[in-house]
Amino acid sequence: MEPVRRIVDGRRASTVQRVLDAAVEEIRAVEYGDLSVRSVAKRADVSPATAYTYFSSKEHLVSSVVWRTIQEATASVEEGAQLHDIVRSITGVFADEPELSRACTSALLADDPEVARLRDAIGAECARSLSSALRPMPSNAVDSVTMAFVGGMVLAGMGYLSFDAIADRLVDMVAQLHPVDGRGAAQP
Repeated sequence: MEPVRRIVDGRRASTVQRVLDAAVEEIRAVEYGDLSVRSVAKRADVSPATAYTYFSSKEHLVSSVVWRTIQEATASVEEGAQLHDIVRSITGVFADEPELSRACTSALLADDPEVARLRDAIGAECARSLSSALRPMPSNAVDSVTMAFVGGMVLAGMGYLSFDAIADRLVDMVAQLHPVDGRGAAQP
């Protein structure tokens, strides 16, 4: 799934990558309120019109960065990974990038159709990754763990819980729902 509003390839894809990379740099450099598509475009050395061709708003741009980050985090997890490892691959990014965490918390709540599309994709990818580690748990239990994960991410994004604590808490929750082995793998 493309993070941008239209399919891009070749040179355009390179431009989108430059804008996304510049967005990460800008997120690290300024407060979320001071972030703008224009400031990111300047950092990427493209015109604001070019940046707006691909990203409808700063929320869409930040959500695109988060989508790319989640895809990279889940792709880096080996097949058959345990719940703790999968959750840590996702939460570790935000623990290591507090500025991205703060920006993400605001951006993903935006009422923008492009953000909604990416929010759905991010949720689906997280749910897919979690469910792969929770087999053979019943689907309603997997849904509960996924909901708890999302809630934990929101709490951590707001500063009420550390991102590092989410994985341990989810493994403990799964142990209450379904017996697990010492590595957090659901047992039949």
